[in-house]
Amino acid sequence: MVELFKALSDENRLRMVNLLMNDELCVCEIEVILEMTQSNASRHLVKLKGSGVIDSSKDAQWVHYKVSDEFKKNNIELIKYLQNSFSRKSIFKRDSERYLRYKKHELNCKCIKENKDQVLNLIK
Repeated sequence: MVELFKALSDENRLRMVNLLMNDELCVCEIEVILEMTQSNASRHLVKLKGSGVIDSSKDAQWVHYKVSDEFKKNNIELIKYLQNSFSRKSIFKRDSERYLRYKKHELNCKCIKENKDQVLNLIK
């Protein structure tokens, strides 16, 4: 339990969990949506994965992350609390809006790799 709450005690990691509750995302997608550097995003993802909050899978050069099925199964009340909190706080609402714009434009890792600045402009 201590490791779980340590992992969730950082705003950037909570922002990631907020996104990953909606969808499986590649690290490059998380970077763009949350406007983080690759090293910062990766460091936070390692912490979340180590605590069992998220799982990852590799697809060629991309690593995709999602909220762990085990975490969902064992933490139903915590997830409800997080979702309720995410829906009320401006930073999480903004991140969710950016995620929805990202999906609306049907962007993907290849788009980010080809022109990250253009993707950033589309989702702002």
